[in-house]
Amino acid sequence: MNAGDTAWILTSSALVFLMTPGVAFFYGGMARRKNFLSLLMQCFFIACLVGLQWVLFGYSLSFAPDTGMGIIGSLDWLGLRGVGFEANPDYSGTIPHLSFMIFQAMFAIITPALIVGAFAERIKFSAFALLILLWTTLVYDPIAHWVWGTGGWLRDLGALDFAGGIVVHVSSGVSALVMAILIGRRLGFEKKAFVPHNLPLTVLGGALLWVGWFGFNGGSALGANGLAANAFVNTNTATAAAGLAWALVEWWKHGTPTVLGIVTGAVAGLVAITPACGFVTPMSAIMIGLLAGIFCFLAVTVLKPKLGYDDSLDVFGVHGVGGIWGTLATGLFAEVAVNSAGADGLLFGNAKLFLVQCVYLLACVTYAVVVTWILFKVVDAIIGVRVDRKDELVGLDLTQHHESAYTILE
Repeated sequence: MNAGDTAWILTSSALVFLMTPGVAFFYGGMARRKNFLSLLMQCFFIACLVGLQWVLFGYSLSFAPDTGMGIIGSLDWLGLRGVGFEANPDYSGTIPHLSFMIFQAMFAIITPALIVGAFAERIKFSAFALLILLWTTLVYDPIAHWVWGTGGWLRDLGALDFAGGIVVHVSSGVSALVMAILIGRRLGFEKKAFVPHNLPLTVLGGALLWVGWFGFNGGSALGANGLAANAFVNTNTATAAAGLAWALVEWWKHGTPTVLGIVTGAVAGLVAITPACGFVTPMSAIMIGLLAGIFCFLAVTVLKPKLGYDDSLDVFGVHGVGGIWGTLATGLFAEVAVNSAGADGLLFGNAKLFLVQCVYLLACVTYAVVVTWILFKVVDAIIGVRVDRKDELVGLDLTQHHESAYTILE
């Protein structure tokens, strides 16, 4: 047991928790004023709902001893039974098992919070709550076990995901795309501009995400050590590169750089470096970030209009595409010299790792898409997912919560 490691993991847990309010403000600023509170409510509700789900059974499904097929954890740790002050050699060699559990709880909370941007401004709150609970249990928990759980089949295969490129970002990004397509376009989509109602709030949210991400990635070293420092440096470096790349491409293509563009690009860089941050050098992080800014810019400004889907706040374009690139980039740029627990990537003579990352990507994307589609259809059949036309026109703040974000005093 190491007091410094424990202090760092608990601090990192608090930083990761900060990311969920960060997402709320990042998305809320981009929404229309009449739907601002609904996004804040959805993110805060997820923090409460998944926070309890994780303690009751989510952590056990994700990290308890494997049931024997590499697919899901057992219920041995139901209600945190057996998860205590002592270290667990499989996950928390120098920190209390409880510290590892609460650190991972913050990942379980932030992941479904990312999805809400896809169906923003048009989902019933009751349907949202049921979908999130089912999705976290049936999509997030199994994928987390595959990749990070002892006995998980992708972990045993050698897939590398330092802090959640697929477990968090690709799983939420592709699921968000499925939900956006199934729920349908917002009323007036492509007929009028949906202008962000408060960009300073979006910048605030982006800044909170950047700060929180140091705990997200640096904490995944599970110790206050050189690996944590490397992940910390790579996180900042890739984010700066991606934000700059997006701004420069936007400047070249449209004549001016925008604050929405640079903060979105920065988030894309945060996403892309997540799976690789503990396996690559800062020079590789620059390349990962630069290309993330470009790829995600093209996904949002070219792919989305071409295909015509209404992913309200570009969850797939940033988290899905950024996470996919980051997962593949890990297979390209990883170096054993950085992390002996990893492997060399394709650019360092090991084609096998890149192939493993491709298998990892294909398996998780397929699973997330299929299960999300089924869950959406089931919830829609039971209670209906989309609000009616009148409620959508009035806005979700008033119709779903009987509140308004802004009050005009007369």
